[in-house]
Amino acid sequence: MMTLIWTPAYMATFAKVVDLNGFTAAARALKVPKAAVSRAIADLERELGVKVLTRTTRRIHLTPAGERLLPHCRAILEAADQVRQRAAELTQTRGGPLRVLAEATYGRVLLSPLVPRFLERFPSIPLEVELGELGDVARLADFDVVVQAGASDDPERSSRVLGAPPAVLCATPSYFQRKPLPVRPEELEDHELLTPDGGAGPIYTLRLSQGLRRAEVAVRPKLAVNDPALLHAAAAAGLGIALLPEFLCRQGLATQKLRQVLPDWELPEQPALCAIYPSRLAQDPRVTALVDFLAANIVPALAR
Repeated sequence: MMTLIWTPAYMATFAKVVDLNGFTAAARALKVPKAAVSRAIADLERELGVKVLTRTTRRIHLTPAGERLLPHCRAILEAADQVRQRAAELTQTRGGPLRVLAEATYGRVLLSPLVPRFLERFPSIPLEVELGELGDVARLADFDVVVQAGASDDPERSSRVLGAPPAVLCATPSYFQRKPLPVRPEELEDHELLTPDGGAGPIYTLRLSQGLRRAEVAVRPKLAVNDPALLHAAAAAGLGIALLPEFLCRQGLATQKLRQVLPDWELPEQPALCAIYPSRLAQDPRVTALVDFLAANIVPALAR
């Protein structure tokens, strides 16, 4: 009875012998004894019922059957090499420090206070942390973990939600010396609004809720930008009412340098903060330790 389960391995060995023009070279490449290569070819010929090679003292020659089978055997060899490479990637752990990139705003306020605590908890996992622009995909490939707003749509990367920051509307007391404090959502239309970039043209729609009540206010922002730090700076300069993640405004509200607008109304949460990492590192114990630590500690930091 033929042991067909071994035929793909024999066919891959056959392709390697032909490509390297010899049994010795193939054995060296496959890191097996030469006798194992000879036995694989003999078993292949016995299972298929045809000869695929003829040998002289110096060269090997393909038989007509071998010539017809070789393209298929090479495809099996290529697939086997890809499987080995993929397996190596799955078990690969990058040497040196765990490299972390975080968007500057979130990195300074949320990540920076946690880094010393992580190093105390996991002294055997050194970190290399960079705060700044995420850049393009090629730049992200240099990092093991990226902390950003929103999940990744890259099929080669995994996303873990760390928390969704609540949002607030706020402005400086000096701003309200020029314009009255809004007490109803529709009164926002008469104010200078500073909003995230909604990507939908010059109009930004604010959606608020209060129990069962709902309100939608369409405004033309004085400033629309996708950088929360810039929005916060503009609000602190008294330029208008800003829609901001609450954690960025917490200190300003506590010290009364900022005043919350419509505190009885709820705003939609800001985009979730996520940890992004290559899927091949999903089981890396260093990546797992960091992502689990961030998930456990950032959620309380985001809570009001």
